[in-house]
Amino acid sequence: MTTNGTLTWDAVCARRAERQFLTGAAAPDVPPAEVATAMRGAHAQVLSAAELSVGLRMGAGATRSDVRAALLDDRSLVKTYGPRGTVHLLPTRELPLWWAALTAVPAGPSPFPPGVRLTEEQAGQVVAAIGEALDGRCLTLDELGEEVVARTGPWAGDRVMPAFQDLWPRWRQVMHRAGWAGSLCFGPDRGRKATYTRPPRTDGETVAPGNALPSFVLRHLRAYGPLTPAQFARWLAAPAGWATALFGELAAAGRIEEVDFEGTRAWVAAGDTEFPDGPPRGVRLLPYFDAFAVAAQPRERLFPGPASGRALAGGQAGNFPVLLVDGVVAGVWHQRRRSRRTTVTVEVLRSLTARQERELGEQAERVGEVLEATAELVLGKVTVGPHA
Repeated sequence: MTTNGTLTWDAVCARRAERQFLTGAAAPDVPPAEVATAMRGAHAQVLSAAELSVGLRMGAGATRSDVRAALLDDRSLVKTYGPRGTVHLLPTRELPLWWAALTAVPAGPSPFPPGVRLTEEQAGQVVAAIGEALDGRCLTLDELGEEVVARTGPWAGDRVMPAFQDLWPRWRQVMHRAGWAGSLCFGPDRGRKATYTRPPRTDGETVAPGNALPSFVLRHLRAYGPLTPAQFARWLAAPAGWATALFGELAAAGRIEEVDFEGTRAWVAAGDTEFPDGPPRGVRLLPYFDAFAVAAQPRERLFPGPASGRALAGGQAGNFPVLLVDGVVAGVWHQRRRSRRTTVTVEVLRSLTARQERELGEQAERVGEVLEATAELVLGKVTVGPHA
């Protein structure tokens, strides 16, 4: 675990993998919402990737249908805006904590020029209008836009916001803030169109005033610690100075403690200092923007050597699905679905043992199982680019 009081990468990586259900499948009775809780949310800009992230961590036999049932039937999962303003699957019972914590994070400077930005007053009007429009209703994006403009003014509908080689209406700048305010989440698709609605009422945990950020940090450190304030800030897309001050307050209150992580000062939740003795073992296939690939730091240890250049895009994790071998990235992969069959192509960046090759074949089969398809494993070059 340690060398002269220093936490090793192997020990830290092994604990993270264990807590992320990446050292063995979850027990069969562990529901999708509990898996998402352990992950600190599943990135869901592409819903099939989120279904894989959660489903691959569940017990044998679990499929994307189990994840969809949690999202659409019992609503123990909610698709909404999470960290970094990106779409995530979050556990419903934890929504009050996420809302309270994310709204307490200082906003960075607007990426838009003054003529495009919303003022704070306008942003507040839009968020309120979204909540009113979605009360008891599911609306498409166009329908929601019409309601927002009717409740605020024509300025909200001005198509001035550059996005994806197009111009979006001004009000869409704060959709993520409406999600953080508890005014919006995704509803069931209407044909090929997404819909939006209000989040379900939850009788889950309550958040004591002033305790949202401390609880939020402690849960993240239990999942991914030890971390530095800068690493936490990077995951959250928050100002580094703010995170440093927050960690200082938590340390002074005795809620986190400092450890030596291979010569770097880092932090864990107070008392959470037990780590495995050995390194992580096993082979895993993780989809786009899997939480482990995005949140585990330092990134240069998770993406060593050739993996840094092949599996990262401009230093950003998640753009490629990754092959994880003994806790570190050792390749990239891509799957192409055709009806009830899917071809899983894996580009391996290091030699594998016979055992690891067998495990890779089992993982490809598991990908197919989660996607409710029959998988064929192909070892070779992945020729598609990021987000393909």
